[in-house]
Amino acid sequence: MRIALPAAISAAAIAACDPAAVVTDLGGETMGTRWSVRAVLPAGLDASAVHAAVVARLDAIVAEMSHWLPTSLLSRFNRAAAGSAMVLPPDFAEVMARGLAIAAATGGAFDPAIGRLVDLWGFGPVPVAAGPDAAALDAARAASGWRRLGWSAGDRRLSQPGGVALDLSGIAKGFAVDAVAATLARLGVVHALIEIGGELVGRGVRPDGQPWWVDLEAPPGAYVAPLRIALHGLAVATSGDYRRGGHTIDPRTGRSTDNGVVSVSVIAADALSADAWATALTVLGPEAGGALAAGQGVAARIAVEGGGETLTPALEAMLAD
Repeated sequence: MRIALPAAISAAAIAACDPAAVVTDLGGETMGTRWSVRAVLPAGLDASAVHAAVVARLDAIVAEMSHWLPTSLLSRFNRAAAGSAMVLPPDFAEVMARGLAIAAATGGAFDPAIGRLVDLWGFGPVPVAAGPDAAALDAARAASGWRRLGWSAGDRRLSQPGGVALDLSGIAKGFAVDAVAATLARLGVVHALIEIGGELVGRGVRPDGQPWWVDLEAPPGAYVAPLRIALHGLAVATSGDYRRGGHTIDPRTGRSTDNGVVSVSVIAADALSADAWATALTVLGPEAGGALAAGQGVAARIAVEGGGETLTPALEAMLAD
């Protein structure tokens, strides 16, 4: 068993550890999947209050950034007239600003503005009977792309050039995990493991002083050695088509990826970064993705068809001797 460890252990978190503490499990549904929280609640903090706070935080994110909810702010932007602009609330603005930065860093392998392509292939809220023809695909590609967006970070203003549709499915879930972690911290929760649909953040430690251990799933067809991660001040996200079929779109071609990647797992300080980078590296493939991740200091495991994997230098540096 390979073990990936954080660069540092928080002395304050260890000092706040109580071996007699009870771990409370909470959960529910959001974003078409499930969320879960395992946490040590401080004395006097009621579990129902924590549950309500988490649900309220997640509902607010969905109301802003859901591609599936017609009334969401994102959906309203997608329907907006050419030349119009929208001042985004802080959460949405943070996701857009960081998403656009990752789009630039990955040469568009991650792109928050491919909603038309997502819908065209039936990966959005409306299923389709068959894939698009060449003309429809060309039209959707021409109307898509992060470079067409007008973004002013200073006043959080996003401009609609006409026909651009956002889809934040490769980043919003990671942001939501981080947001739940921040909500728990504001409530005084030091020790917690948060998950939404396979994207995880670990804060503090378990009552026994151990970190929140998470084993990366070995996808079928990729014979890789087990990898266990100590999620202590870290996040991990995994992207891959082995669960739901080929649903990852290469924004540069408008088509599903076919580059031999079975799954990509990224470990980062926050789940938003891990989520978006896992998507981008899945699109780029083992060679280009591995090279870019190495250059950017991204800790990633890229599992490929037929067995084998690429571990980036940043991930190799995390492995225990």
